[in-house]
Amino acid sequence: MELDSLDRALLRELQNDARQTNRDLAAKTGVSPSTSLERVRQLRERGVITGYHAALDLEAAGRPVQALISVRIRPPARPVIAAFREWATRLPEVIGLFVTSGPHDFLIHIAVPDVSGVYAFVIDRLTERREVADVQTTMAYEHVQSRRIEPAGGDRPRPARRGR
Repeated sequence: MELDSLDRALLRELQNDARQTNRDLAAKTGVSPSTSLERVRQLRERGVITGYHAALDLEAAGRPVQALISVRIRPPARPVIAAFREWATRLPEVIGLFVTSGPHDFLIHIAVPDVSGVYAFVIDRLTERREVADVQTTMAYEHVQSRRIEPAGGDRPRPARRGR
C-alpha cells in the first residue's frame, strides 16, 4: 500500500495526539480541514488506522512489574496453538503476545502488581495448561516503547539502478 507524504504527515500527527481537532490536524499538515478529514477517513477505510487508544502508565495503573514469558506448546498443531493464543489474549495480565518461531511458540508480555504476580501467572495459569511444555521467564527492568511508527516508503532512499 503506497502512502504519500500527506498520509505520512497525518499519521505522524495523529500518533502524537489522536485527540486533536481536525482543524488543528489540518493546520499542522498544511491542508484544508476537508482534505484532512477525507484523507483520515481513507486511511481508516484502507486499514492503515485501526483505532484510537488511550496510553496508560502501567505504574500508575497498579501494574509496574513486567515480564516476558516464552512458552513452548506440545503438540505443535495449528488448533492447539490457536486455542492457546485465544485463551492467553483474554488474560488480564497479558498486554502483548507474539506467536514466534524457534524453540518457543509464544512470547507473552505481562504487567502485574508485583513479582509474586509473575510467579502466580506462571504457576497458576500457564503451567496448569496441558499443552504447555516449557516456560522461560525474563523480568523486564524497563520497557521503552516507540509511540510513533513511521510508515515504510516515501522517504527511503531507493537502491541504485545497475547498468543501462
